Amino acid sequence: MSETQQVFGAEAQDLEGRTLSNRELLRALLRKPQFDICLVLVLTFFLMAAVPRLFTSADPRFCELTKSQHGREPGHPFGFDIQGCDYFANVIYGARPSVLVSLVAGVGGFVVAGILGLLAGYFPGLVDTVISRIADVLFALPGLIALIVILNSVPNRSIWIIVAIIMVTGWPQGMRVMRSTVFSVRNREYVLAARSIGATPVRILRKHVFPNAMAPLLAMTTLGIGGLIGLEAVLTFLGVGLQPPSISWGSQFGVATSYRETPHLFIWPALFISTMTISFMIIGDSIRDALDPKLMR
Repeated sequence: MSETQQVFGAEAQDLEGRTLSNRELLRALLRKPQFDICLVLVLTFFLMAAVPRLFTSADPRFCELTKSQHGREPGHPFGFDIQGCDYFANVIYGARPSVLVSLVAGVGGFVVAGILGLLAGYFPGLVDTVISRIADVLFALPGLIALIVILNSVPNRSIWIIVAIIMVTGWPQGMRVMRSTVFSVRNREYVLAARSIGATPVRILRKHVFPNAMAPLLAMTTLGIGGLIGLEAVLTFLGVGLQPPSISWGSQFGVATSYRETPHLFIWPALFISTMTISFMIIGDSIRDALDPKLMR
Protein backbone atom coordinates (compact mmCIF):
# COMPACT_ATOMS: atom_id res chain seq x y z
CA MET A 1 0.00 0.00 0.00
CA SER A 2 1.41 3.39 -1.01
CA GLU A 3 1.88 6.32 1.37
CA THR A 4 -0.96 8.20 -0.29
CA GLN A 5 -3.32 5.26 0.17
CA GLN A 6 -2.32 5.01 3.80
CA VAL A 7 -3.10 8.69 4.32
CA PHE A 8 -6.48 8.36 2.61
CA GLY A 9 -7.16 5.31 4.74
CA ALA A 10 -6.39 7.30 7.86
CA GLU A 11 -8.72 10.07 6.67
CA ALA A 12 -11.52 7.56 6.04
CA GLN A 13 -10.99 6.01 9.45
CA ASP A 14 -11.12 9.47 11.05
CA LEU A 15 -14.34 10.34 9.23
CA GLU A 16 -15.90 7.01 10.19
CA GLY A 17 -14.95 7.52 13.82
CA ARG A 18 -16.45 10.98 13.79
CA THR A 19 -19.71 9.66 12.36
CA LEU A 20 -19.93 7.00 15.03
CA SER A 21 -19.22 9.52 17.76
CA ASN A 22 -22.04 11.72 16.43
CA ARG A 23 -24.42 8.77 16.70
CA GLU A 24 -23.21 8.08 20.21
CA LEU A 25 -23.71 11.75 21.04
CA LEU A 26 -27.30 11.65 19.78
CA ARG A 27 -28.03 8.48 21.74
CA ALA A 28 -26.51 10.00 24.87
CA LEU A 29 -28.65 13.12 24.51
CA LEU A 30 -31.85 11.16 23.91
CA ARG A 31 -31.22 9.17 27.09
CA LYS A 32 -31.56 12.36 29.13
CA PRO A 33 -35.21 12.95 30.15
CA GLN A 34 -34.75 16.70 30.48
CA PHE A 35 -33.35 16.89 26.94
CA ASP A 36 -36.26 14.86 25.54
CA ILE A 37 -38.88 17.01 27.28
CA CYS A 38 -37.27 20.28 26.19
CA LEU A 39 -36.82 19.00 22.63
CA VAL A 40 -40.54 18.18 22.43
CA LEU A 41 -41.41 21.63 23.78
CA VAL A 42 -39.13 23.39 21.29
CA LEU A 43 -40.51 21.38 18.36
CA THR A 44 -44.02 22.27 19.54
CA PHE A 45 -43.13 25.97 19.51
CA PHE A 46 -41.66 25.58 16.02
CA LEU A 47 -44.86 23.91 14.83
CA MET A 48 -46.88 26.64 16.51
CA ALA A 49 -44.91 29.30 14.64
CA ALA A 50 -45.09 27.47 11.31
CA VAL A 51 -48.76 26.37 11.38
CA PRO A 52 -50.67 28.34 14.06
CA ARG A 53 -54.03 27.10 12.75
CA LEU A 54 -53.21 23.66 14.14
CA PHE A 55 -53.55 25.16 17.61
CA THR A 56 -56.41 27.63 17.18
CA SER A 57 -59.12 28.36 14.63
CA ALA A 58 -59.77 31.84 16.03
CA ASP A 59 -58.71 34.94 14.10
CA PRO A 60 -56.35 37.01 16.29
CA ARG A 61 -57.55 40.20 14.58
CA PHE A 62 -61.27 39.59 15.12
CA CYS A 63 -62.19 41.72 18.12
CA GLU A 64 -65.28 42.63 20.11
CA LEU A 65 -64.80 45.74 22.24
CA THR A 66 -67.59 44.64 24.56
CA LYS A 67 -65.28 41.84 25.76
CA SER A 68 -62.25 44.07 26.36
CA GLN A 69 -59.99 42.65 29.11
CA HIS A 70 -62.48 39.92 30.01
CA GLY A 71 -61.12 36.78 31.62
CA ARG A 72 -61.35 33.24 30.33
CA GLU A 73 -64.58 31.99 28.79
CA PRO A 74 -65.57 28.72 27.10
CA GLY A 75 -63.60 28.56 23.86
CA HIS A 76 -61.31 31.41 25.01
CA PRO A 77 -58.94 29.88 27.60
CA PHE A 78 -56.67 32.95 27.85
CA GLY A 79 -59.45 35.54 27.92
CA PHE A 80 -59.41 38.71 25.79
CA ASP A 81 -57.01 41.60 25.25
CA ILE A 82 -57.81 45.32 25.55
CA GLN A 83 -59.49 45.36 22.14
CA GLY A 84 -61.58 42.28 22.84
CA CYS A 85 -59.49 39.97 20.64
CA ASP A 86 -59.05 36.32 21.59
CA TYR A 87 -55.84 36.31 23.64
CA PHE A 88 -55.08 32.64 23.09
CA ALA A 89 -55.00 33.23 19.32
CA ASN A 90 -52.81 36.30 19.84
CA VAL A 91 -50.28 34.35 21.91
CA ILE A 92 -50.24 31.48 19.39
CA TYR A 93 -49.72 33.81 16.42
CA GLY A 94 -47.19 35.82 18.44
CA ALA A 95 -44.90 32.79 18.44
CA ARG A 96 -44.00 33.18 14.76
CA PRO A 97 -42.01 36.45 14.86
CA SER A 98 -40.45 35.61 18.24
CA VAL A 99 -39.33 32.15 17.11
CA LEU A 100 -38.29 33.35 13.66
CA VAL A 101 -36.11 36.20 14.94
CA SER A 102 -34.36 34.07 17.55
CA LEU A 103 -33.88 31.00 15.36
CA VAL A 104 -32.73 32.76 12.18
CA ALA A 105 -30.47 35.13 14.12
CA GLY A 106 -29.01 32.19 16.06
CA VAL A 107 -28.39 29.99 13.02
CA GLY A 108 -27.16 32.95 10.96
CA GLY A 109 -24.83 33.99 13.75
CA PHE A 110 -23.50 30.43 13.94
CA VAL A 111 -22.73 30.47 10.19
CA VAL A 112 -21.10 33.92 10.23
CA ALA A 113 -19.09 33.27 13.40
CA GLY A 114 -18.13 29.80 12.16
CA ILE A 115 -16.83 31.00 8.78
CA LEU A 116 -14.96 34.01 10.16
CA GLY A 117 -13.58 31.97 13.06
CA LEU A 118 -12.35 29.31 10.62
CA LEU A 119 -10.58 31.89 8.48
CA ALA A 120 -9.08 33.76 11.44
CA GLY A 121 -7.84 30.57 13.11
CA TYR A 122 -6.53 28.80 10.01
CA PHE A 123 -4.85 31.82 8.37
CA PRO A 124 -2.87 33.62 11.11
CA GLY A 125 -1.46 36.87 9.89
CA LEU A 126 -3.29 39.43 7.77
CA VAL A 127 -6.63 37.56 7.65
CA ASP A 128 -6.63 36.93 11.40
CA THR A 129 -5.62 40.52 12.13
CA VAL A 130 -8.35 42.09 9.98
CA ILE A 131 -11.14 39.85 11.34
CA SER A 132 -9.99 40.19 14.95
CA ARG A 133 -9.74 44.00 14.77
CA ILE A 134 -13.26 44.26 13.32
CA ALA A 135 -14.45 42.00 16.15
CA ASP A 136 -12.71 44.24 18.71
CA VAL A 137 -14.54 47.29 17.34
CA LEU A 138 -17.91 45.52 17.64
CA PHE A 139 -17.00 44.29 21.13
CA ALA A 140 -16.48 47.92 22.14
CA LEU A 141 -20.10 48.75 21.35
CA PRO A 142 -22.29 48.74 24.49
CA GLY A 143 -24.47 45.75 23.56
CA LEU A 144 -28.17 46.44 24.07
CA ILE A 145 -27.68 50.20 23.88
CA ALA A 146 -26.06 49.84 20.45
CA LEU A 147 -28.97 47.73 19.24
CA ILE A 148 -31.47 50.30 20.50
CA VAL A 149 -29.64 53.17 18.79
CA ILE A 150 -29.26 51.31 15.49
CA LEU A 151 -32.84 50.02 15.39
CA ASN A 152 -34.22 53.40 16.42
CA SER A 153 -32.62 54.93 13.32
CA VAL A 154 -34.33 52.40 11.01
CA PRO A 155 -37.75 53.67 9.86
CA ASN A 156 -39.31 50.34 8.85
CA ARG A 157 -38.23 47.54 11.17
CA SER A 158 -39.18 44.22 9.63
CA ILE A 159 -38.25 40.82 11.00
CA TRP A 160 -35.37 40.49 8.54
CA ILE A 161 -33.89 43.89 9.39
CA ILE A 162 -33.92 43.02 13.10
CA VAL A 163 -32.34 39.63 12.36
CA ALA A 164 -29.63 41.23 10.20
CA ILE A 165 -28.73 43.84 12.84
CA ILE A 166 -28.57 41.22 15.61
CA MET A 167 -26.32 39.05 13.42
CA VAL A 168 -24.01 41.94 12.47
CA THR A 169 -23.50 43.00 16.09
CA GLY A 170 -23.50 39.53 17.66
CA TRP A 171 -20.97 37.42 15.74
CA PRO A 172 -17.66 38.45 17.44
CA GLN A 173 -18.07 36.33 20.58
CA GLY A 174 -18.81 33.18 18.58
CA MET A 175 -15.97 33.99 16.20
CA ARG A 176 -13.48 34.12 19.07
CA VAL A 177 -14.68 30.76 20.39
CA MET A 178 -14.35 29.20 16.93
CA ARG A 179 -10.97 30.85 16.30
CA SER A 180 -9.46 29.51 19.53
CA THR A 181 -10.73 25.99 18.77
CA VAL A 182 -9.35 26.10 15.22
CA PHE A 183 -5.95 27.06 16.62
CA SER A 184 -5.91 23.78 18.56
CA VAL A 185 -7.10 21.72 15.56
CA ARG A 186 -5.12 23.15 12.64
CA ASN A 187 -1.92 21.29 13.52
CA ARG A 188 -3.46 17.90 14.33
CA GLU A 189 -2.12 14.82 12.53
CA TYR A 190 -5.08 14.37 10.20
CA VAL A 191 -4.87 18.02 9.09
CA LEU A 192 -1.14 17.74 8.45
CA ALA A 193 -1.73 14.51 6.52
CA ALA A 194 -4.33 16.23 4.33
CA ARG A 195 -1.88 19.04 3.60
CA SER A 196 0.88 16.59 2.72
CA ILE A 197 -1.19 15.00 -0.04
CA GLY A 198 -2.06 18.37 -1.56
CA ALA A 199 -5.60 18.90 -0.28
CA THR A 200 -6.82 22.45 -0.84
CA PRO A 201 -7.41 24.74 2.16
CA VAL A 202 -11.16 24.78 1.39
CA ARG A 203 -11.32 20.97 1.51
CA ILE A 204 -9.25 20.85 4.70
CA LEU A 205 -11.45 23.42 6.40
CA ARG A 206 -14.67 21.75 5.26
CA LYS A 207 -13.74 18.11 5.81
CA HIS A 208 -11.36 18.18 8.75
CA VAL A 209 -11.12 21.44 10.67
CA PHE A 210 -14.76 22.57 10.88
CA PRO A 211 -16.30 19.20 11.93
CA ASN A 212 -13.71 18.87 14.71
CA ALA A 213 -13.84 22.50 15.88
CA MET A 214 -17.56 23.30 15.77
CA ALA A 215 -18.65 21.67 19.05
CA PRO A 216 -18.02 24.62 21.43
CA LEU A 217 -19.66 27.07 19.01
CA LEU A 218 -22.63 24.73 18.56
CA ALA A 219 -23.21 24.49 22.31
CA MET A 220 -22.79 28.26 22.69
CA THR A 221 -25.25 28.96 19.86
CA THR A 222 -27.90 26.63 21.30
CA LEU A 223 -27.60 28.37 24.65
CA GLY A 224 -27.69 31.76 22.93
CA ILE A 225 -30.95 31.13 21.06
CA GLY A 226 -32.77 31.14 24.38
CA GLY A 227 -31.32 34.56 25.12
CA LEU A 228 -32.29 35.84 21.67
CA ILE A 229 -35.94 35.04 22.41
CA GLY A 230 -35.78 37.32 25.43
CA LEU A 231 -33.82 39.93 23.44
CA GLU A 232 -36.53 40.15 20.77
CA ALA A 233 -39.15 40.61 23.49
CA VAL A 234 -37.08 43.33 25.19
CA LEU A 235 -36.49 45.23 21.93
CA THR A 236 -40.19 45.14 21.02
CA PHE A 237 -41.15 46.07 24.59
CA LEU A 238 -38.83 49.12 24.39
CA GLY A 239 -40.44 50.17 21.10
CA VAL A 240 -37.48 49.48 18.78
CA GLY A 241 -38.45 45.97 17.71
CA LEU A 242 -41.29 44.78 15.53
CA GLN A 243 -43.89 47.38 14.64
CA PRO A 244 -47.69 47.07 14.50
CA PRO A 245 -49.62 45.34 13.06
CA SER A 246 -47.07 42.57 13.80
CA ILE A 247 -48.07 40.37 16.74
CA SER A 248 -45.30 39.10 19.00
CA TRP A 249 -44.80 38.18 22.63
CA GLY A 250 -42.75 41.34 23.12
CA SER A 251 -45.52 43.61 21.83
CA GLN A 252 -47.97 41.86 24.19
CA PHE A 253 -45.62 42.70 27.07
CA GLY A 254 -45.64 46.35 26.04
CA VAL A 255 -49.43 46.49 26.10
CA ALA A 256 -49.68 44.58 29.40
CA THR A 257 -47.57 47.13 31.28
CA SER A 258 -50.29 49.74 30.81
CA TYR A 259 -53.05 47.45 32.14
CA ARG A 260 -51.72 45.99 35.36
CA GLU A 261 -55.22 45.33 36.67
CA THR A 262 -55.56 42.50 34.09
CA PRO A 263 -52.63 40.18 34.93
CA HIS A 264 -53.53 37.57 32.29
CA LEU A 265 -52.24 39.99 29.62
CA PHE A 266 -48.78 39.61 31.16
CA ILE A 267 -48.82 36.05 32.48
CA TRP A 268 -49.40 34.13 29.25
CA PRO A 269 -46.71 35.66 27.00
CA ALA A 270 -44.31 35.58 29.97
CA LEU A 271 -45.01 31.87 30.45
CA PHE A 272 -44.40 31.09 26.77
CA ILE A 273 -41.19 33.13 26.61
CA SER A 274 -39.86 31.59 29.82
CA THR A 275 -40.70 28.04 28.73
CA MET A 276 -39.02 28.37 25.36
CA THR A 277 -35.96 30.18 26.75
CA ILE A 278 -35.42 27.61 29.50
CA SER A 279 -35.95 24.74 27.03
CA PHE A 280 -33.24 26.04 24.71
CA MET A 281 -30.88 26.61 27.62
CA ILE A 282 -31.37 23.06 28.92
CA ILE A 283 -30.78 21.69 25.40
CA GLY A 284 -27.64 23.80 25.14
CA ASP A 285 -26.43 22.63 28.55
CA SER A 286 -27.04 19.00 27.54
CA ILE A 287 -25.09 19.40 24.29
CA ARG A 288 -22.25 21.18 26.08
CA ASP A 289 -22.02 18.48 28.74
CA ALA A 290 -22.12 15.70 26.15
CA LEU A 291 -19.33 17.34 24.15
CA ASP A 292 -17.15 18.00 27.19
CA PRO A 293 -14.19 15.57 26.97
CA LYS A 294 -13.92 15.51 30.77
CA LEU A 295 -17.44 14.06 31.01
CA MET A 296 -17.12 11.57 28.14
CA ARG A 297 -16.20 8.00 29.00
